[in-house]
Amino acid sequence: MRAPVESATAAGTPLAGRSGAPVFVVGCPRSGTTVLYHMLLSAGDFAVYRAESHVFNLLGPRFGNLRTEADRKELLRLWLKSKLFRVSGLDADFISDKIMTECSGSGDFLRVVMQEVARKQGVRRWADCTPEHVLYMTQIKREIPDAHFVHIIRDGRDVALSYMKQGWSHPLPWDRAERLGVAGLYWDWIVRRGREQARHLGDCYHEVRFEDLVGDPRAALEKLGGFVGQKLDFDRIQQAGIGSVSEPNSSFGEESREGFHPVGRWKTKLSMDEVKALETLIGQTLADLKYSLASGTKPATSLRAMRLRSTYFAMFAMKHGMKATPLGRYVNLKNMEIEGA
Repeated sequence: MRAPVESATAAGTPLAGRSGAPVFVVGCPRSGTTVLYHMLLSAGDFAVYRAESHVFNLLGPRFGNLRTEADRKELLRLWLKSKLFRVSGLDADFISDKIMTECSGSGDFLRVVMQEVARKQGVRRWADCTPEHVLYMTQIKREIPDAHFVHIIRDGRDVALSYMKQGWSHPLPWDRAERLGVAGLYWDWIVRRGREQARHLGDCYHEVRFEDLVGDPRAALEKLGGFVGQKLDFDRIQQAGIGSVSEPNSSFGEESREGFHPVGRWKTKLSMDEVKALETLIGQTLADLKYSLASGTKPATSLRAMRLRSTYFAMFAMKHGMKATPLGRYVNLKNMEIEGA
């Protein structure tokens, strides 16, 4: 697969236009989306909204993408009770009127809400951090034409380990021993889906490696600043220290106390047998992304790998496609815990 564009080019969005454009921080969960988002907020001039909006992955599918007045009324009935509204700091009557009169889709809803948050805070622009929006980038670009996307990518072995530590890996009953592998397959699937969509985004898409952000943050932020059209001063970011900039969002609580070392945990926390089994499943994508394989120079394969990849890639795609169905809408609402959240 041809690698997508990783930075701004001269022939796309003018740099002057980038300085006010909304920025979407996306990627597989546990890849560093939160810390990167909090770095942007700490840099200044971005609206501080300390929550994932879930507009395109949950709210849109649940409420018919807000195409009708009835959909918008039903969204407001539940959204106004939720944390997603409370953290905005907005007046309920005022934002309800704007949503009812100015929204005709999910993109309008997010734009109206976040522009009002920015206006109230006296800043010029806003950003969104909902990791799963990586699967909706082309839709977002259609509905919010000036949207820019920062896709943060992390070593899939560390992501799978973190997923398993969080208890987020849910293999089928007969694959209980494959929790680590299934977590790795989700990373593989979502990263590839995101990079496939990036082909249609041109210079509105930029990739950041988590390892670069942690290992040499000044250099990574300088490149990212060129993409978003704003200087991202590392010292100012450290001084502001919003959220996980000063309080690491780690799956490994002991590391928050003893020192934050999130790169290459898999090397000490997984056995070589576990590493080999995981690399059999996700080794090709790791290699495509230039991560070195511990089990050899070429990604291996097996009947086990072929079965698991075909089974779980199909399952992930099916779950994603179901979100717009009546059953999916019901499940989405339960997942959001939007009433009283």
